[in-house]
Amino acid sequence: MDIHEEKVIPAACGGTPVRDKKIFYGHQYIDEADIQAVVDVMRSDYLTCGPKIGELEKKLCEVTGAKYAVVCSNGTAALHIACMAAGVGPGDEVITTPITFAASANCALYCGARPVFADIREDTYNIDPQSVSGKVSEKTKAVVAVDFTGQSVELDELLAVCREKNLVLIEDGAHVIGTKYKGKGNGSISDMTTLSFHPVKTVTGGEGGAVLTNSEEYYKKLLLYRAHGITRDPEMMEGEPEGDWYYEQIALGYNYRMTDMQAALIMSQLDKLPMFSKRRKEIVARYDEAFAGIPQLRVQKEIPESDTTRHLYILRLVPERLKIGRKEFFDALAAENVCCNVHYIPTYYFPYYRKLGYEKGICPKAEKLYEEIISLPLYYAMTNQDVEDVIEAVTKIAEYYGK
Repeated sequence: MDIHEEKVIPAACGGTPVRDKKIFYGHQYIDEADIQAVVDVMRSDYLTCGPKIGELEKKLCEVTGAKYAVVCSNGTAALHIACMAAGVGPGDEVITTPITFAASANCALYCGARPVFADIREDTYNIDPQSVSGKVSEKTKAVVAVDFTGQSVELDELLAVCREKNLVLIEDGAHVIGTKYKGKGNGSISDMTTLSFHPVKTVTGGEGGAVLTNSEEYYKKLLLYRAHGITRDPEMMEGEPEGDWYYEQIALGYNYRMTDMQAALIMSQLDKLPMFSKRRKEIVARYDEAFAGIPQLRVQKEIPESDTTRHLYILRLVPERLKIGRKEFFDALAAENVCCNVHYIPTYYFPYYRKLGYEKGICPKAEKLYEEIISLPLYYAMTNQDVEDVIEAVTKIAEYYGK
């Protein structure tokens, strides 16, 4: 049956689901090489604080073009130590987007600063440099710009704002690994760029994070803040080393170290980044082709400067062309065994932020986006049939409930 010729009854209304087995919005891909890399470390002398940490940092520099890399326990820890290295402290403000995971704003709170939310561009869903410029005050210390879905933020424009206002640009690149901006790897352009290696990301270590920078000053601070503020570098010590065992705590840092097992897994995963990127681009292209002509749906615009490895595929609904809302559309997809997600709830909607004085209405474009989006399945191991099943389910629901 051609679903474009007549309306097919959705499973939520008693029809037959497009698939028997559930498919989820994200999933890691682990092969035997990944497993062997971890096993090799477990049989070695070092489970943590060993040679794999430096090897991974070197590899991340090679992949992204950054001069320095500091790996850590997770993407949130990366944001925290990046803010610390930037000198963010009590009384400061940090500008970020509300369309992100809470950590992009929480990192400012960890340092005693106040997050300030700038609105997004309606077409790309990334933070709007003009909105950022309008939110700068005498208290602003840094901008945390999120490469939402893996598409690069407008780095030229954001860097221009930050240079004019003497701000630090921290690129939250939790989604961005594999993406290039004007031919340069994201991670080699901003003052600092953070990465995440959570299992739903393009490259995973189970958990893990990193901060990339070209600044030796930031690099040295990041190393300190990752490991309790402790150093074994004689040039950084205040006293004379008493022996090979000697170290000094010269700042207040945290235990944000990564294990060698995680580092080994991430390095093995990075070997597969080109094929991960290629497959994700293929799926995104097929989704865009399928959905672009459906009046009930809208696809995310990509800026020409960004050669994107997409972490998320955001389907935006056109409410005025549908008889149902986002929740009903989401639930109808679940009934077809296509299990989706929503990225993200605007950060200042959360009760914790409301108690800090934030209210709805700060970022109207971001708030409207939240009401209309669904994250579709997107990961390397999806088969062509999986992709076509998702397309069939979305098309079936859009046409059945379309106005």
